[in-house]
Amino acid sequence: MKIAFHGAARTVTGSKHVLTLKSGKKILLDCGMFQGLGKETDHLNRHFGFDPAAIDVMILSHAHIDHSGLIPKLIKEGFRGKIFCTHGTSELAAVLLEDSAEIQEDDVKYVNKRRAAAGQGYLRPLYTIEDAKKAVDYLHEAEYNTWFDVTDGVQAIFTDAGHIIGSTCVNLKIKENGKETRLTFSGDIGRYRDAILKSPENFPQADYIIMESTYGNSLHDEHSTTPEMLLQWIEKACLQKKGKLIMAAFSVGRTQEILYSLNQLELENRLPALDYFVDSPLSIEATEIIKKYPEYFNRRIQKIMQEDKDPFSFAGLKYIKTVEQSKLLNFRNGPMVIISASGMADAGRVKHHISNAIENSHNTILMTGYCEPRSLGARLLSGDKDVSIFGIQHEVHADIGQIRSMSAHGDYEDMSQWLACQDPGQVKKLFLVHGEYPVQQDFKQRLIRKGFQDVDIPEMHQEIGLG
Repeated sequence: MKIAFHGAARTVTGSKHVLTLKSGKKILLDCGMFQGLGKETDHLNRHFGFDPAAIDVMILSHAHIDHSGLIPKLIKEGFRGKIFCTHGTSELAAVLLEDSAEIQEDDVKYVNKRRAAAGQGYLRPLYTIEDAKKAVDYLHEAEYNTWFDVTDGVQAIFTDAGHIIGSTCVNLKIKENGKETRLTFSGDIGRYRDAILKSPENFPQADYIIMESTYGNSLHDEHSTTPEMLLQWIEKACLQKKGKLIMAAFSVGRTQEILYSLNQLELENRLPALDYFVDSPLSIEATEIIKKYPEYFNRRIQKIMQEDKDPFSFAGLKYIKTVEQSKLLNFRNGPMVIISASGMADAGRVKHHISNAIENSHNTILMTGYCEPRSLGARLLSGDKDVSIFGIQHEVHADIGQIRSMSAHGDYEDMSQWLACQDPGQVKKLFLVHGEYPVQQDFKQRLIRKGFQDVDIPEMHQEIGLG
């Protein structure tokens, strides 16, 4: 049996891992899109590093695009197997994939206008909206904490990862030549003090673990709560500077945490009386889906919902659906808050809002989570004074900020707590994925001190034998 790492290897996005059994059967764990890697991004997304038609079955940990975003392309290039996931993941993935296709089609049209003017050839999207709709038919739903058959000799059980609605850790039992091997893929590990979701669950003892490591050398700020930090930014950007506060936020998870926190401020009569816009059709759909799964919410929010039926709504909140409505926001002056996707500011409507607002010193652009080092969000946070957006250079005069504590990824204490249910002596090898290499090196040393003796940080497309 072998495992090959075709994404999220010494980088954070593009999660794709191929498990090849002795029988020749191939199981793909996730099929994510690379994001925020500058000029390399498109090339990486167009070349899998393996033959999609050779994959027999796929298991999807959760719906985020860096884990699911290349599923339509996988099918387009020959995959015909089942894709196992939870109910929540299936529902979220359907809207996320269609939105991803729509963004690609819109962005390619915009870029091709400039390419045509420069005498360059046209680009094509990775897949179309129609491709995304077809992909949904391949999703097969499985329950949490119930073993199910994946393929001959392979069973799986999903345990809640506490990352977003439907997120799971994938636990496999693989029987080959009378021997059983236990392998766990963490997906993305959530937080044990999440504002909305339950904590990650314990999982069965594993022989091999593939583990994310995004925040492997840092701790989230727990001294200031998210509502307090948001209030500080709103007061500074909108009340003091009389400008726009543009929040780049992932549509699933981050946007809902922001809305929940703003709702908390309103319940405490501390929310400034402003217009608050959610400019993302996907965020609107995702919020409605998330409301359908209150059983995954933690006790605190369930208690709040006994008195407040909609913890994601508050006075002044307006949803923007059409492109025309979104464009009109660019012509509005005065204080307002715009919450828009994507979270790294590399795609979607927020990129247009930033392009429009970045040269005005009255405005503020706020990142609400992790940004890949080469993404637009990261370049702004690093202090770049000139940035290219849609091929046009912009001087940066707006204030740039970040709230790191809102991440849906656990920090190193959360990840260590997730591993606490394991006997390190029984874990033959632990692979670190979904992280920047320097961070992974730090986390590796921490894990070795905890008794995990064989910790590997695989390179892109590296294949490693198991057992």
